Amino acid sequence: MPNFWNRRKFLKTSAFAGAAVSGIPHIWIKDDSLMANAATGDTIDVGVLFSLTGPLEVPERSLSDVTRMAINEINSAGGISGRMINPIVEDGASDPKIYSEKASKLVISDKTVTTFGSYTTASRLAARPVFEKRKNLYFYPTFYEGSECSQNIVYTGAVPNQQLYNLVPWMVNTLGKKKIFIVGSNYAYPKGMAQVSKSLLEANNAEWVADEYLELGDTEWGAMVTKIKNSGCDAVLSNVVSGPSISAFYREFRNAGMTQEEVPICATVASEIEIAAMGAEFAAGSYSSFPYFQAIDRPENHDFIQRWRDFSKDPAAVTHHPLESSYFQVYIWKQAVETVLNAGEDLTPMAIREATRGQEFDAPGGTVKIHPDNMHTYLRPRIAQWGDDGQGKIIDEEDLTCPLPYAISGETEDNLYCTAAGLDSSKL
Repeated sequence: MPNFWNRRKFLKTSAFAGAAVSGIPHIWIKDDSLMANAATGDTIDVGVLFSLTGPLEVPERSLSDVTRMAINEINSAGGISGRMINPIVEDGASDPKIYSEKASKLVISDKTVTTFGSYTTASRLAARPVFEKRKNLYFYPTFYEGSECSQNIVYTGAVPNQQLYNLVPWMVNTLGKKKIFIVGSNYAYPKGMAQVSKSLLEANNAEWVADEYLELGDTEWGAMVTKIKNSGCDAVLSNVVSGPSISAFYREFRNAGMTQEEVPICATVASEIEIAAMGAEFAAGSYSSFPYFQAIDRPENHDFIQRWRDFSKDPAAVTHHPLESSYFQVYIWKQAVETVLNAGEDLTPMAIREATRGQEFDAPGGTVKIHPDNMHTYLRPRIAQWGDDGQGKIIDEEDLTCPLPYAISGETEDNLYCTAAGLDSSKL
């Protein structure tokens, strides 16, 4: 499987990622051209910014396509108060530098009022300063490691507490596993997830016997699987990212004679697309934690799957968490736009942002809601066990859960670190 499945590949270019965070001051410069980002006339211009070429093309093109599908549905139903949405589609080309350039084009030249985009943390960090400096709005659909607070980004994917607060106690108390081997890729997301997991294991009277990493994209898993086999663990918590790494890990796990019945793998990244890539037989019996699975048995989800297959012209196309988030975030945005227009206000990015706070939508996987302070999304954590057919059977489902992007630092629902006023860094 080629390296396009590597969700966060470009964080290896840490110097650039660091520049994306701190190299451009987040200040407001008065400029008439910046004030022109208001939708007027018969259309509403929005950006759609995902990679359509390069190593990340396959997963990101699907997010671009499902965004356009949602826009087409809204336009076919009459648009928003009679105004059609005009998607300006750009190619991030799997390169953070190009993401920054395209974000600038969409905001400054095209004067879009919102952009939907990014799959990797690196591309989000590259685009983020553009939207903050220009007071524009970006919707980001991928689950990520948290520890970010931007009032110019709406985050619709899961944060760590929406994948781990259910998974770790369930591993200990339902599966009865007390000795957990934590394994991941050498990168910020797995290390952040491991830190949260260790605290949860201690709180549930279990232990982690190891916390080991291979380089991002590494496919040589023989030595690591031997470590797991000899560790005395009774379960594996996998934060391995990158499709090739996940496939190689699961295949080597079985080739070494280990079984999911005796030492199950419980993962935070392996979704329908990774399972399909590795071959369902290698994942059968293992578990994953996501807010959305294709197997969710709701009429709304069945309809969504069929519409996606029809739109993509692929009768076997699978849905997964970032795909669903990419879809429902367009409808969340639509509702916010309607709120602005119904109030008789100018349709500016910041007016849309304020109207986005607290918006709810009945997504394919169930109700979702934007947190009015931190602009992340209330989601419903779920655990599924993978079958021989490559689909997950949902075996645990939680209530709608508050997003805590700073869970790694001890944030709680009653003590938010990220609010509408910004990040309270004194709490970190």
